[in-house]
Amino acid sequence: MSKRKLFYMEEMQTVNEYAISKAGLEDLQEILNLQYLAYQSEAAVLDNKDIPPLKQTLDKVIGEYHKGIILKMVDAGGLIIGSIRAWEMKDTVHVGKLMVHPDYRHHGYGTKLLGEIEKYFSQKRYELFTSTLSIDNIRLYQRKGYREFDRRSIGDTLDFVYMEKVIG
Repeated sequence: MSKRKLFYMEEMQTVNEYAISKAGLEDLQEILNLQYLAYQSEAAVLDNKDIPPLKQTLDKVIGEYHKGIILKMVDAGGLIIGSIRAWEMKDTVHVGKLMVHPDYRHHGYGTKLLGEIEKYFSQKRYELFTSTLSIDNIRLYQRKGYREFDRRSIGDTLDFVYMEKVIG
C-alpha cells in the first residue's frame, strides 16, 4: 500500500468496512460520476431526466469544493460509494448532494454521511431541500432531526420541501 493511501486510511473515520473523509480535488471526477449514477433514481421519481444534478459539470463541482466541504465514503477497495456537500453562508449551513451508490442504499450510509457533515459545523442552523416526491429522503432527514419550514413550486409538476435543523 502506498504511503499516500495509508495516510488517507489513517485520516478517515472508519464506518464498518467503509470510511468517510474529506474529498480531495483528485476525487471530484469520481464523485461526479457517482452523482450521475445516484441521481438516476431521483430523475425516475420525478419522471424528468433534466434535473440539475444530472447536468452538473466538473467545473461546477470544483467550485463547490472551494466554497465548502465535500465528504466521500469509500469501501474497503477504495471505491467512492457515497458523498455529501455543505457550505456555510451567514448563520446557515446549506447541505446538498447527499448520494449513495444504488448498490449500497438502505444500509444507513446516507445517515452516516449526514451525521458526519454536521460535525464540521458546530452550533449552527442546517438547511436542505428535496422533492416532495422523495419520500425516503424526507423520512431520512426527519429521523436526523430536520423539520419542514417551507415548500416551493418549481414549474408545473415539481415542488421542493425545505427542511432545517438547529443545533446549539
